[in-house]
Amino acid sequence: MSRIATRFTALRAEGRGGLVAYLTAGDPDLDTSMRLFSGLAPTGADLIEIGMPFSDPMADGPVIQEASYRALAGGTRVADVLHTVQAVAATGVPVLVMTYWNPVDRYGVRAFARDLAAAGGSGLITPDLPPEEAGPWLDASDENDLDRVFLAAPSSTDQRIAKVASACRGFVYAASLMGITGTREAVGAQAEDLVQRIRPHTDLPVAVGLGVSNVAQAAQVAAFADGAIVGSAFVRRLLDAADTSGGVAGTPAAGTDAVAELAAELSAALRRARS
Repeated sequence: MSRIATRFTALRAEGRGGLVAYLTAGDPDLDTSMRLFSGLAPTGADLIEIGMPFSDPMADGPVIQEASYRALAGGTRVADVLHTVQAVAATGVPVLVMTYWNPVDRYGVRAFARDLAAAGGSGLITPDLPPEEAGPWLDASDENDLDRVFLAAPSSTDQRIAKVASACRGFVYAASLMGITGTREAVGAQAEDLVQRIRPHTDLPVAVGLGVSNVAQAAQVAAFADGAIVGSAFVRRLLDAADTSGGVAGTPAAGTDAVAELAAELSAALRRARS
């Protein structure tokens, strides 16, 4: 059983939903990024999603796009992401990398899978890689015991959902709405329906992402899904903390505290919703 599967099994036994927390590697700089990620586990993150900065993050909204651009401008590269994975995995929390496919393809699919596993990574989320084109990744992930997470959308047909679910390992990513990442006033109304449509096709946990950003939304998602995936809200907390202190790079303590506080708030909401 993979580390991700083990973690979700434990969460089910505890009767609560899990928090999958996302930040971009290298944002606002590598040292601060390491501290941010390392502070997530003790404050409530059940799984940690490390974003690979990319020059054309088409599935992401402006908050994560800007985080990606800051990381790239600061010199963050694939090797730095893998180093971040190694440091965060040492905390004992399952770690996934969220990446568009181009960096993995350029690195070499088998080489990336080998190095991700060697760093202690648990798997990969690939928003722009459809299962039909994922043959090399399916083989490489099998060889290295890595989980793979594909996305199902509200527009997906039942046939498509079955295809996505069968290719996944670890959990299935249910996109709560059609569109890009970002904070929103409400979780997409189609989210619960999508989760219920996924359930007959797999025994894997289902986590909901896109638009989950506050305590109320996390509690809402916990009522019908196994986990809530939160990204833009963490990046926004980091920026807000920096804005009040005179610049992102110069305020690592303020940003770390703000991100950790949000993780604790969301984790508590997920526990209360189930109890």
